[in-house]
Amino acid sequence: MTAPQIVQSSTSKRLAAHLRGLTGKAIEDFRMIEAGDRVMVCLSGGKDSYTLLDLLLSLQRSAPVEFEVAAANLDQKQPGFPAHVLPEYCRALGVPFHQIEQDTYSVVKRVIPEGRTMCGLCSRLRRGALYRFAEEHGFTKIALGHHRDDIVETLFLNLFHGGRLKAMAPKLVSEDGRNVVIRPLAYVPEREIERYARARAFPVIPCKLCGSQDNNQRLAVKRMLAGWEREQPGRVASIFTALTQVEPAHLADPSLFDFASITRAPQ
Repeated sequence: MTAPQIVQSSTSKRLAAHLRGLTGKAIEDFRMIEAGDRVMVCLSGGKDSYTLLDLLLSLQRSAPVEFEVAAANLDQKQPGFPAHVLPEYCRALGVPFHQIEQDTYSVVKRVIPEGRTMCGLCSRLRRGALYRFAEEHGFTKIALGHHRDDIVETLFLNLFHGGRLKAMAPKLVSEDGRNVVIRPLAYVPEREIERYARARAFPVIPCKLCGSQDNNQRLAVKRMLAGWEREQPGRVASIFTALTQVEPAHLADPSLFDFASITRAPQ
């Protein structure tokens, strides 16, 4: 496979510049990448991870600090997965590519009853394999392709099904403390990633495991948010902005705000 030679229109160029700007701002705001970092981009074959890799490579060329970028894919032994696509794509770009092999597919199919969603277990197994590989091979940052809409959807999933006011952090330390995970697309709307992926003609590989399940709770939230956005454009952006402007004193978590010490002012 050779890297696609895309003739960009002026509209595509503006879109690319806009996404680079949003990605660069997220990297700067959350100090995601620093001088000397070795960044492992988790490349799944979906539009989001292709876009992430593309934008990081573009930013790497003009960044004020030097950092390395490599791609890694977890081969989950999903039947029919075209294993040649990602290594050939990265080879054409001249990007170092690492193939990790772990049969998480069989584990998920064995453990999860028929008709139940597989995303939770699949995600945990995949995350563990990628985290181990990153640590063993000296990567200082793990870059995931979650975008703004993923973050907002996660907020409502936790709100509706977990009773928690919790979303996805743009930057975090893994539970074992051994990896730093970054989400450089945190400011990027999914609809713009879709446009960018079409313009760049990425060889997208559809997910036929968890992402295709009709009873997936995330799909239900996605449909809900899409309906809201049709009724009132800009609503999803407003919700995301709210995540960046939290006022603990106006919530009800005593671990975040010292409600017990509140008294009226002396008269």
